[in-house]
Formats: sequence, structure tokens, C-alpha cells
Amino acid sequence: MSDDWKILILNGPNLNRLGLREPAIYGATTYAQLVALCERRGEERKAPVEVRQTNAEGEMIDWLHEAADRGWPVILNAAGWTHTSVAIGDACAQLSGLLIEVHISNIHKRETFRHHSYVSPHADGGIIVGMGVAGYLHAVDRIADEAQTDAE
Repeated sequence: MSDDWKILILNGPNLNRLGLREPAIYGATTYAQLVALCERRGEERKAPVEVRQTNAEGEMIDWLHEAADRGWPVILNAAGWTHTSVAIGDACAQLSGLLIEVHISNIHKRETFRHHSYVSPHADGGIIVGMGVAGYLHAVDRIADEAQTDAE
């Protein structure tokens, strides 16, 4: 592991509206609370975490390229781009670190268009759906466990 190793948690469009947008689907946790939860879990697991959110697809692709170039593991909630963006899928294909796809809601119990993911074929660390924001914490644990195993 390099000195600048970190878990990069990337969030796509509208996730900055957590707690405000459709709380019956996405819960009452705000985006700021989600960031704090993820950072705290990273500290507990001695795995540095950086959480980012964007509503700009090109910026997300740049962040995925950065992770690919640095070999960082990624936890990705691509939100609506999951189902629509070949470009996000192509960027995920370039990742060399572990990729875990996370969705707060169970996308398989929602509209049919949400059942397809351009991210899933590249999610070598697994796919977590329908666990609310706790899914992010499970993903951090999964990557921290993997990093600890690799270090031993």
C-alpha cells in the first residue's frame, strides 16, 4: 500500500440532496451525516476515506480515472448514471483497485429501468443494495478487511 492510499467513496447526482429528496426511499440521513459516518468508520478501521459527490458526469469520470491511476479502491454510488452511462461503466472498467457498487435503495424493487447497471460488471468487490446508508459502512469494512489481509 502506498503512503497516499485511501478508500475513495464517490457519489453521483442528487446524492447531495439526501435527507431532503424522497426520504421514504432514501431515508432521513443527510449527505453531511453520510460523509461523517463514512469518515468515522474509516478512522475506526484505520483505512483513510475520502468522500466526494458530483452532479457533473465528466467530473465523476475524472475521479474514476484518478482512482485507476493510483490503484485506489472505490465505493461507488453512481446514482442515476448507474443505469444510463456507458462512459461511467467504461471508466469503472479501468479501475485496478477493488470496486464496490452501493445503492441506498433496492434498485431491483424499483422501476424496471433501474434494474440494469453499467457499473455492476466491474464491481469485483461486490454490490450492496437496499441497506440504506449502512451499505456504505459495510463497503468500507469489506475494503478495510481486504487491505488488512493483503498487508499480512
